[in-house]
Amino acid sequence: MSPDPSPVRLHVVTGKGGTGKTTVAGALALALAADGRSVLLVETEGRQGIAQLFDTAPLPYEERRIAVARGGGEVKALAIDVEEALLDYLDMFYNLRRAGRALRKMGAIDFATAIAPGLRDVLITGKIKEAVTRRHDGRPVYDAVVVDAPPTGRITRFLGVTGEMSQLARSGPIKTQSDGVMAVLRSPQTAVHLVTILEDMPVQETADAIAELRAAQLPLGSVLVNLVTDPVLPVDRMERAAAGKLTGADLAPALAAAHLPGADGLADALAAEAVEHAQRWAAQDELRDDVEALGLPTVELPLLTGPVDLGSLFELAGRIEDHLGAEVAA
Repeated sequence: MSPDPSPVRLHVVTGKGGTGKTTVAGALALALAADGRSVLLVETEGRQGIAQLFDTAPLPYEERRIAVARGGGEVKALAIDVEEALLDYLDMFYNLRRAGRALRKMGAIDFATAIAPGLRDVLITGKIKEAVTRRHDGRPVYDAVVVDAPPTGRITRFLGVTGEMSQLARSGPIKTQSDGVMAVLRSPQTAVHLVTILEDMPVQETADAIAELRAAQLPLGSVLVNLVTDPVLPVDRMERAAAGKLTGADLAPALAAAHLPGADGLADALAAEAVEHAQRWAAQDELRDDVEALGLPTVELPLLTGPVDLGSLFELAGRIEDHLGAEVAA
């Protein structure tokens, strides 16, 4: 990768639940931090998923280093606390942090975010924008910011709610802040990446989200196809098995030659399992065409054996890094 491979500095990662969105966001952060870069990984949903992923203590409302990437880069993480984000907002624009703390003690902040759910997203996107645009000695503090964002069913609303706020406030700090957030989110320095797996519902939800994001004029990045498995049979035999032409009788002679007890029953069971695997693989392969038809750069990430740990995250990061390098070369 080149020192500055892409104008994109804000990477928003979304995906249907169960696709491994948080894992992919963590791997992307490691990939972007390679060669000495500094990356902030942001959690938006209050699940402490990033802390669990990197096997660290629960994240406070502060930017804390959680990993060192290849070449000496670093990944910091931030779990956004909505109440603290609101206190920051009141202090930044109205010098009302002390009053905000009093409101929190009264439960007013919880009440406000409960009756106006969009307020939560406004505060979170505002904090993300601040991290992207923050500078020190004239340079950006972070080379990239990666956001573990809400799932695809909510992503367009999450990213667009600040624009709606801008329409309501015709002037003043709220209008200025809202316009600034949307300017970043709709600019070339932002890309929304979608995580999917090769199953009907996640692929369809990915297609729906892409259509909504395009309609909202939000910039799209890549589709990351996660949990991809390799075929366990040669292609010609896979096709035969998928067509249901593999039977226990085909396997029985080899099992009998190995002097396995109950060879006939075992052969039937193995043949049935092979047919099921082949048919599942064939269905996944057809979905690859649907993913390609989405018209976005695509990278496939393998299904990893065992629990996800830092080693497996680095393995995924290597795949993503190769993909980013290929995009630059193209």
